[in-house]
Amino acid sequence: MRISFSPQRRDEELVLEKTGDRIRINGELFNFNGLAEGDTIKRENIPGEFFAGDVTKIDGEVHIVLTLPHGPNPSQSVAFPADIVVTADGPIAVPHDDAPVEEINDVDA
Repeated sequence: MRISFSPQRRDEELVLEKTGDRIRINGELFNFNGLAEGDTIKRENIPGEFFAGDVTKIDGEVHIVLTLPHGPNPSQSVAFPADIVVTADGPIAVPHDDAPVEEINDVDA
């Protein structure tokens, strides 16, 4: 499975998990097992809110485009993420920035 990302300013988390030609997005399962070589499912026909483009099968590999949510000041790797190729089933590492650490200033009274 090849995943491309379309970064977008959103205060949401993206959690992905792959099983064969199926992908779980934030707990919702999408099954692309029936997709034949060269087939395309248009974005408007896919019910998930995180899909940002068509889903196709090329050279036996499912290609998907997902929205990549990010905060107000994304790093270069989140603002311009590389495609990822996922060969093993299981959780998928999604490009993200760590939450900023809040500083606590102690004031003596």
